[in-house]
Amino acid sequence: MATQSQVFAEDLRTYIRGQEKTPLYGKSFFEEVMAGTMNRDSLKKWAIQHHYRTGQHIRAFGGIFLNSGLSPLDQKIRRHIVENLVDEETVMGRGDDAHWVLSRRLAEAFGATPEELSHPRVAKEALDYVNWVTELSPRSFGFLRSRLCCGVIVLLLVDVCQLHVSPETVRRWLHRAGLVWRRPRPVVGPTDPQREAKLQALRQLLATLPANEIAVFQDEVDINTNPKIGAMWMRRGQQVEIPTPGTNEKRYLAGSLNWRTGALIVTEGFPKQGRNAALFVRHLEDLRCRLLCYRKIHVICDNARSHTCKLVQHYLGQWGHRIVLHYLPTHAPDANPIERVWWHLHEEITRCHRCQTMEELLDLVFAWLQNRARFTVEDEVYALPQAA
Repeated sequence: MATQSQVFAEDLRTYIRGQEKTPLYGKSFFEEVMAGTMNRDSLKKWAIQHHYRTGQHIRAFGGIFLNSGLSPLDQKIRRHIVENLVDEETVMGRGDDAHWVLSRRLAEAFGATPEELSHPRVAKEALDYVNWVTELSPRSFGFLRSRLCCGVIVLLLVDVCQLHVSPETVRRWLHRAGLVWRRPRPVVGPTDPQREAKLQALRQLLATLPANEIAVFQDEVDINTNPKIGAMWMRRGQQVEIPTPGTNEKRYLAGSLNWRTGALIVTEGFPKQGRNAALFVRHLEDLRCRLLCYRKIHVICDNARSHTCKLVQHYLGQWGHRIVLHYLPTHAPDANPIERVWWHLHEEITRCHRCQTMEELLDLVFAWLQNRARFTVEDEVYALPQAA
């Protein structure tokens, strides 16, 4: 079996023979130039070929010098490349003066596109197939996977196109096609069939709200001693370690965002108290006591069970003349501006935190909330259309 060095040397021999048999400047090229019949399209094709040939020279030049322990025959091949195939102007690392860059600029001046200069070594149909595959699930092709990877695409190319490439080659194709490896964004579904009607009713409420009435957007957030993990700066190859508690401790906060001012009113849940009706009723009582200057308080919240149960109905039976609940469409976190406040709270405080106790973490949370006395109310969902 041939060694890697022998295979490399044979590939270079084949490359050299091909270069010697197919000169860049053929007889017809010089005849057309001398006769003045060379058109722009022919010049563009020549410039693209010249750019590609120069790139091949540079890759061969770099590859031969990256190999160590060359035999005398391999050294002879290297010397042949340096003396015959690499132009004197082709100097690696010289920026705009490099022959490869100049040849690319010449091709671009004749109208060559980036796609033409990239010179894919496979048929366009294979690249189109790769782009199509990325729009489907691996299960569509019989794989027991939930998401695609370069290795799966390699197997599909072998099976469908009889094309053998490496996963790294597939990765470059995907980047060239504008695809990136990123975390997807989870979305809530299905949507409420009455979503638009409910949102329109809330828009009218907010647009016609009297000065002696107030509207707030309400929601709960959970604070955990087990930190949420997110991206952060770290040294390459040295992954930062975030210590986690042996047993996670959770605390719920109920909050309401003032529609007009962006002020936030928060009620802290008791230890081991979940997101239940008791916390919601305590929060409604806080709103009633702290917003005494308003005749009526409109609380806009989701229709969770803790917001619609008998305990809540009993409280509203007593204070319904001051507190009115309005329910958001089902599965519509985008329609609740306070969700954005909680997102910033997690992003700036709870993500990758190093607090050892819940008390320490809550101190950070409330310090952050007090420092941000007013929040921006993102009201795009509730903006009424402008009159023509």
